[in-house]
Amino acid sequence: MVLRVLLCNCLLAALPLEAAAASRPTRIVVLGDSLVAGFQLKASDAFPAQLERALKARGHSVEIINAGVSGDTTAGGLERLQWAVPDATDAVILELGANDALRGLDPALAKANLEKIILALKLSGVEVLLAGMLAPRNLGSTYGSAFDAIYPELAKKHGLLLYPFFLDGIAFEGKFNLGDGIHPNGGGVAEITRRILPLVEQLIDRVGNKRAAASKG
Repeated sequence: MVLRVLLCNCLLAALPLEAAAASRPTRIVVLGDSLVAGFQLKASDAFPAQLERALKARGHSVEIINAGVSGDTTAGGLERLQWAVPDATDAVILELGANDALRGLDPALAKANLEKIILALKLSGVEVLLAGMLAPRNLGSTYGSAFDAIYPELAKKHGLLLYPFFLDGIAFEGKFNLGDGIHPNGGGVAEITRRILPLVEQLIDRVGNKRAAASKG
């Protein structure tokens, strides 16, 4: 009888915790480089801020954290992973690799770094949306083919959501870029947000499904 009472008390105590976990906003960290950090933009115009507003406008309860660092490579992202992605993170949008390509770094190393990040996140129960990048065409077809294949291969191997090219519809479009022709302006970020939004909603659905499964025990 005593054991039954103790068990019931433990179950009742756990219910508020489960309810709190299920009702709290979905926390998404955007781990990336200057393309998401908001290079030369107001914080409110950076990708994480625009994405959060767009999702809330569609009725989602979310918290989007900007973990973008200008100039970061895949190696840099791996090095700062533990402190860049805080506890209770539900999902990560992983946007790294552009600086690897711009510097002509070995695609095999970039792929290995990204895979280490993905494995660490999955081990922590974090859902991942992988934002792909394409190599500059002036690096040659051999380099380009090896680099471009990184993202679809990793997404397929690890069952990730994939946005094939983060700058899709933005690259080489003057109206969407700053004067350097590389980084998106506020309008460019808005266009990225519009295009990637359906996939981020799928990411949120995955988090919701995982929470629902956990609540059922």
